[in-house]
Amino acid sequence: MSKRDPKVRLLHMREFARKAVGLTQGKSQTDLENDEVVRLAVTHLVELVGEAASQLPAETSDQYPEIAWAKIVNMRNRLIHGYDYVDHKIL
Repeated sequence: MSKRDPKVRLLHMREFARKAVGLTQGKSQTDLENDEVVRLAVTHLVELVGEAASQLPAETSDQYPEIAWAKIVNMRNRLIHGYDYVDHKIL
């Protein structure tokens, strides 16, 4: 499989999401607000999920209409371009 293979992108998305969930497992909102390293890592992982989603060909994303692809990509864009207005409670 090449890096451009949609399956690779989907596997990356799953792996990034699992890492983000693992980093936040068992932590309260206060824990996350006070742990800058985890907060930055989770932010970056969500950015990576969105970037991988943005690279999927339409014929792949069209196979999964139940997934909010545009929202995933928009979240990435918001984090990258609106970095100074991120509400980490939402993230």
